[in-house]
Amino acid sequence: MNTFHSTRGIADQLTSKQAIRKGIASDGGLFVSDSLGDVQIDLDTITDKSYQDIARIVLGALLPDFTQTELAECVGGAYGPKWTDSGITPLKPLADDYVLELFHGPTSAFKDVALQMLPRLMSKTNAAPNEHDAQDAKARPEDVPADTQERIMILTATSGDTGKAALAGFADAPNTAITVFYPQGQVSPIQQLQMTTQLGGNVAVCAVKGNFDDAQSAVKDIFADRELARSLHADSRTVLSSANSINIGRLFPQVVYYFVAYARLLTDQVINVGDEVEFCVPTGNFGDVLAGYYAKRMGLPVSKLIVASDTNNVLCDFLTTGVYDRNRPFYTTNSPSMDILISSNLERMLYYMSDGDTELISSLMKDLKETGRFEVPAGLRSAIDEIFSCGWASESQVKSAIHDCWEQHHYLIDPHTACGYHVMNGVEADPLTPRILLSTASPYKFPRAVGESLQLSLPDNDFQCMDAVADATGTTPPSQLRFLETAPVRFKDVIPIEGMKDFVRKAAKKADL
Repeated sequence: MNTFHSTRGIADQLTSKQAIRKGIASDGGLFVSDSLGDVQIDLDTITDKSYQDIARIVLGALLPDFTQTELAECVGGAYGPKWTDSGITPLKPLADDYVLELFHGPTSAFKDVALQMLPRLMSKTNAAPNEHDAQDAKARPEDVPADTQERIMILTATSGDTGKAALAGFADAPNTAITVFYPQGQVSPIQQLQMTTQLGGNVAVCAVKGNFDDAQSAVKDIFADRELARSLHADSRTVLSSANSINIGRLFPQVVYYFVAYARLLTDQVINVGDEVEFCVPTGNFGDVLAGYYAKRMGLPVSKLIVASDTNNVLCDFLTTGVYDRNRPFYTTNSPSMDILISSNLERMLYYMSDGDTELISSLMKDLKETGRFEVPAGLRSAIDEIFSCGWASESQVKSAIHDCWEQHHYLIDPHTACGYHVMNGVEADPLTPRILLSTASPYKFPRAVGESLQLSLPDNDFQCMDAVADATGTTPPSQLRFLETAPVRFKDVIPIEGMKDFVRKAAKKADL
């Protein structure tokens, strides 16, 4: 990949380092490269390779302006002793299918795969004092006086898991601050504690009165506010960037585990090079499944990408009808990280599936912003149908999936993975095509929902719920979740959506950068 531009226009051409640092395009679009797929991954070279080796190969193809030394440092730092499984994302058999466990990182969610990498990638983008007035493009960060270096504030809205994973990755990172907004009352108690107890002098966490879509839309508006950008830079040499999957530095590391899953099937001689596989992906913001689409374009033999939704099934309706319509009730469900009605990364898929038609994408996104809906042309819908299929699960079906998966296979899953399990089992399987379910979070992040699904008698305290589930199943809660019971809460702010901009201003001034 050589340069990146917006999904809505090609005026600005950035390197991958510049795109990672900037996060989102100036016109509100997402960064894409027309070179995606020019470099194909040689599948013969990944068999028997470690996760770290495959990560260097895949990210080397996606991020060409990072040196091999830089990528090796980033990969080595991201995927080490903080992970509870040396395979990082182990592939486990589940009856006739497979499950790819993405929750063995420091916050017990799939977001760790990317958010342990993103801070390290971003640290390699600070090659000069700042892009506004750099005199020597070859200046090293350590040679630049601390009070003249440009500082990055990571700004993100979270539906649950991204917030903690981003906080864990960026806490006390040099020349960096991070501010996280989450919807009040719409994350699990464990997710909320993970965020509000976060240590670090450069972190800020705040609940907002609204849902995730409200918070994410406000964050996008903040990124587009040029007056705010000038003021932050003038006051504290701070520039904003994103840790959501709208940032390519967050998205690209997720491509890796699709190739890793394929490599494990090759190693176990389940498939031969070139054989096709299917992936079933629980998703709300479309980033996780988009990473699978990127892998397919880079040469991974993917026959289908199955999108699994919860009751907020706007994606499933779109993939079924070609009409994306967010004008519908918003449901708070037992799979809160998927409670989303505006799926940001869908824009990237539409760009590529329309052969890079920026005018069409700009028009569709304008319709979405102004009317809350858009409809894609028939030809584009047909092209999408060739690659993507879908299904969704109600809350009762999620509970049944958790219960049945445990009773039938003695395998414990969280509510988001349960959406995928339900959807995958509703799709007729091709016995010659292995199916892989992406498991996105530890079940202990949602102990009450899991315990209720197993029909256990549960106490009021969520940590005692963890213990009840552990006793009933013989499994062990991750220590990083269990210790939260006694961790002091640092952040208690609750603000209206309209107050987010001022909160960012204050956080930029207060951060111990």
